[in-house]
Amino acid sequence: MQMSDTREIKADPAAVYGALLDPEMLKACVPGTQELTGNPDDGYEATVVQKVGPVKATFKGTVTMSDLVENERLTIAGEGKGGAAGFAKGGASVTLSPGETGGTLLAYDVEAKVGGKLAQLGSRLIDGFAKKMADQFFANLQEQLEGPAEAPAEEEAGEDGGEKKGWLGRLTGRG
Repeated sequence: MQMSDTREIKADPAAVYGALLDPEMLKACVPGTQELTGNPDDGYEATVVQKVGPVKATFKGTVTMSDLVENERLTIAGEGKGGAAGFAKGGASVTLSPGETGGTLLAYDVEAKVGGKLAQLGSRLIDGFAKKMADQFFANLQEQLEGPAEAPAEEEAGEDGGEKKGWLGRLTGRG
């Protein structure tokens, strides 16, 4: 499975590059991470818990960084074994360039492979899961660097300008 995408991040390329090499930032960005230790030179050891369709597994594996060109690009590669669930292997080539609005344009190409029980789930489910994981990682990175996205003003205040109402309150007219 392969995919590519881009994101505009409101931080300079040096900050984004540094964040991609920081173990605490990686731990905060990789969905389901239980533990992550190591450094960019020697690689990282990670424990990640994920549920793919009906299969929930704890993956123990390694993450390595290569093709490091400071503030411009890097390649992240990882592989993990999930016991009876099988294995997952993948990587992302990440390119950073100055954005038009003063931030960073982050472009990534991701490739993922699975084996064992996971592979039996079917390519549509696996491809959707891999895309969701990559999107979530880069969305988490963006949120860590920029702070949480602000809700539009009309959503923050209810229709009457008072407190925000839940969907049930709006439906029943109660707040």
